[in-house]
Amino acid sequence: MRILYFSDEFPPTVTGGATVVAYDIANAVFKKGHKVFAITANQDRSRAGESYIGGIKIFTLFSKSPVFLRHYLSVWNPFLAGKIKKILKEVKPDIVHAHNIHTHISYGALKIAKKSGAKVFLTVHDTMLVSCDKVYFPCGEKNFRVTAWMNMKTAGKRYNPFRNMAIKYYLRYVDKVFAISASLKNLLAQNGIKSEVLHNGIDAGVWTKPLESDIQNFKKKFGITDKKVVFFGGRLSGAKGGLQIIKAFSRVIKLLPNKDAVLVIAGRETSGKHKMEEFIKNFGVSDYVVFTGWLGREEMKTAFFVSDVCVTPSIYFDPFNLFNIEAMAASKPVVGTCFGGTPEIVIDGQTGYIVNPLDNEDMGRKICELVSDAEKSAVFGKNGRKRVEEFFSLEKQAQKLIGWYEKK
Repeated sequence: MRILYFSDEFPPTVTGGATVVAYDIANAVFKKGHKVFAITANQDRSRAGESYIGGIKIFTLFSKSPVFLRHYLSVWNPFLAGKIKKILKEVKPDIVHAHNIHTHISYGALKIAKKSGAKVFLTVHDTMLVSCDKVYFPCGEKNFRVTAWMNMKTAGKRYNPFRNMAIKYYLRYVDKVFAISASLKNLLAQNGIKSEVLHNGIDAGVWTKPLESDIQNFKKKFGITDKKVVFFGGRLSGAKGGLQIIKAFSRVIKLLPNKDAVLVIAGRETSGKHKMEEFIKNFGVSDYVVFTGWLGREEMKTAFFVSDVCVTPSIYFDPFNLFNIEAMAASKPVVGTCFGGTPEIVIDGQTGYIVNPLDNEDMGRKICELVSDAEKSAVFGKNGRKRVEEFFSLEKQAQKLIGWYEKK
């Protein structure tokens, strides 16, 4: 089959969670003998053009537009529509599979793809089909209706009252919508969109322990030799729980008699980091927190293996969070959020703990327990690794996906 992927962002220029998932699944499908292509966008005109990553041919389109038009162009982007039509005529795909397309490529591209004669699929990585940004619900909430008022408050003057209606119109041209978690499927259903669950997957086979020299070099580089490591990585933002983990970690330091733990935070420099630094100072843990900055995939993998406990403290509806299964693939216990899809991945009391990150005392106690109990952490880590191999294998997810592609 000839398969064309749509994704607003794509490696090697961007390596965020959904972007990595889009590439990994495309690469897994390519390795099964299919012709694979991708259309992506970039705000740097010099990066536009055709390139290859592995055996995947990538068409990068220049796309730069005012922020205030985002919720209009996300529905239909006239600046890219003609270019996408041209590529579709050139590639002649049997399958078009879209991932995140709500910033540049637009949902209107789904109709263009269907009109080209291809079967069309969409993987939903977040709530943007029905919301203008991240959404927040109380822990344990069952009602996930996203109202127009919620979107108006989020988008402000950029609010497009016809956005969601237009998106549902374009979804008519999609053969199957996939949600990356059952929680997300539930949210979409409550907002009038049917989907099937197709979890993210990773290749657990490549998650082997790095060389001891690499581990020691990493520890020396960041000054964490002979320390218990609590690891938090990803976007340094309030939504991802950056402030909550600092509060919880201050509790960990108080509880540990030897105070021999360090919080390692990996992520790009953002405005969120400055707020985190204020919290670190205010909570008196400056000597126990290390910012690594952005880490490449191999160095990020080393960071997981160096860690004793990994934490995903998101305070919004976080549908999956790839960090969870990466930590589990490295045989590390996870203290994960109750918000969104994490409870489907991290099994409370078996592969880690599920906590409400807004309760920093409870989160701190759970982290401290795993830092202090190496035997329990090892058991949880082993269980987590097994769970990834059984339920979140990239190979198995690729096989399921190809099964959908081949359905008549």
